[in-house]
Amino acid sequence: MDRKAIFEAVRRLLGRRFKHHEVAALDAAIDSALRPDNPEPTPSRIGQAGVALIKRFEGCARRRGDGLIEAYPDPATGDVPWTIGWGATGAGISRGTVWTQAQCDARLEADLARYAGEVARELEGAPTSQAQFDALVSFHYNTGAIGRATLARKHKAGDFAGAAAEFARWNRAGGRVMPGLTRRRAAEAALYRS
Repeated sequence: MDRKAIFEAVRRLLGRRFKHHEVAALDAAIDSALRPDNPEPTPSRIGQAGVALIKRFEGCARRRGDGLIEAYPDPATGDVPWTIGWGATGAGISRGTVWTQAQCDARLEADLARYAGEVARELEGAPTSQAQFDALVSFHYNTGAIGRATLARKHKAGDFAGAAAEFARWNRAGGRVMPGLTRRRAAEAALYRS
């Protein structure tokens, strides 16, 4: 839906620019109007758009000449957590870890199932489109913060515009704004709004 056209039409009717609280109120009204009378249950699996977004930002980096993928240090710390494949971290991944592409893909599939389950539990059945769910899984996959993020509380309350605005707040690592995280959060917010 082209919200810009709606906002422009209302702005012309008012004959003035919007105030910040009016933008939020109009966004919430549009979200409410678009919510189905009998909402679909919260999705439980990430869709193709979500997987594509995660792959775009995680990349399957550090491919060696022999085709194997090697672990690399966290960009913010230059050390732990060590990451391999499509953003996999945790036990058994450290300096010198090497996987095949098949291992990277299998780990991504397992991790996405786990993260999608955690997001679904956190949303407690709140009306959620597949695009919103995909964006939230991508966010959680990268931050692990779905349970403590204000954006999840706003989503569950039906404040979809407010939730979308919250993505931008999660663009720091090691206390510094990271351009890659800023781009990722913008992409997640755009997917969430779609």
